[in-house]
Amino acid sequence: MMPHLNSSNGYNSLMERLNRFPQGAPPSELLTRILALLFTEKEADLVGQLPMHPFSAAKAAQIWRMREVEAYRTLENLAKRGLLLDSELKEEKIYVLPPPMTGFFEFSFMRVRGDIDQVALSRLLHQYLNLEEEFIRELFLAGDTRMGRIMVDEDQIPSANVTRVLNHERASEVIRGANRIGVGTCYCRHKMQHLGRACAAAMETCLVFDAVADSLIRHGHAREIDAKEGLDLLQQAREQNLVQFAENVQQGVSSICNCCSCCCEALVAARKFCNLRPVSSTNFIAELTRESCSGCGRCIDACPAEAVKLVSANDPHHPWMRRCVLDPERCLGCGVCVRTCRSRTLTLAPRAERVVTPVDNAHKTVLMAIERGKLQHLIWDNRAMFSHRAMAAIVGAILRLPPVKQTLARSQLGSHYLQGIIERHAERSCRTDYRYSAVPTR
Repeated sequence: MMPHLNSSNGYNSLMERLNRFPQGAPPSELLTRILALLFTEKEADLVGQLPMHPFSAAKAAQIWRMREVEAYRTLENLAKRGLLLDSELKEEKIYVLPPPMTGFFEFSFMRVRGDIDQVALSRLLHQYLNLEEEFIRELFLAGDTRMGRIMVDEDQIPSANVTRVLNHERASEVIRGANRIGVGTCYCRHKMQHLGRACAAAMETCLVFDAVADSLIRHGHAREIDAKEGLDLLQQAREQNLVQFAENVQQGVSSICNCCSCCCEALVAARKFCNLRPVSSTNFIAELTRESCSGCGRCIDACPAEAVKLVSANDPHHPWMRRCVLDPERCLGCGVCVRTCRSRTLTLAPRAERVVTPVDNAHKTVLMAIERGKLQHLIWDNRAMFSHRAMAAIVGAILRLPPVKQTLARSQLGSHYLQGIIERHAERSCRTDYRYSAVPTR
């Protein structure tokens, strides 16, 4: 039974905590109802007090003012249900609260479960993500740095441009380079299945890697596979014209989803808000040779972004003939249309300007936080002090930013100490640049 929800319950604490993530989760009555299906009110109150950064059971016990063994049991129960991620770090169990997306919303559907009402959760999530739009706009449209990126179909790259595809742009290389791989049910199609609207694409296609895979496999939310099976799944997904959607980082990619255009929230957003570029495209773009187009329309059915359409061929001798036209502003560069084109009218060409991908999760998180005015939540966590490792990762990411972004970071921090670090780093860089520029060239 749904608990009585009011303005003073424990879910407010959790919603406030979730909204401090750079991608945000605006509080609402609907979000409260979603959280009430996943957390008890007591759990929501406790999780709302947890720090933004990884923490131990001892730290949670200190925050919650309870015995460590009791805090450990609570954390383990939450991790078992996919609401927290856990890992071993130097023989100490470490936990972290993932964001709602990509995070515990998806984990709740990576397998069939009886401990939550997945039908009710599907209805609420569909309304929250597709009808209210505030969350989806915050998730996909705020700032310039995107949460996820499209990956190109490597097999469709012309041989002359193969060397332009970097390893982090190849789904096959992400799979080969992972230490541990898990696969689970596609969140989007599973959710739509409960609504009676799922497509016929394969369900077990959601790939997770390394630390995320380790936690989800251990608690039964994902099935462990090796690289060979991962590559086989990738090939099967491409044969079904599914699009690879990955975490928007170069190093430490934690997930690759094989997405259909009808169910995937990211691809729906890509069509709905195409002019705002809600997802990061590949470094390629489709090119069309209209003269050789047969007008069969296979590419139109396959394109996840509605970037292709049929128009009249304007042939007076064949008035029924049609030709395809391509909208480059909508094109994601996935290569699905190239795979389906029988007349070889479509090809992939490099974009004029490369799409920049954040180096790692720390870099991406700091960029998103700066752009959304939430950097202070990463630096000054009111719930608990965090480790030197976490501080070093954040400061390191800030120091890698261009000067304009560093200026924005300084304005948000309000910290003389961190501003001093940034300024000293800038001074050293200037001295180094001057020293090298002073060396005579021959």
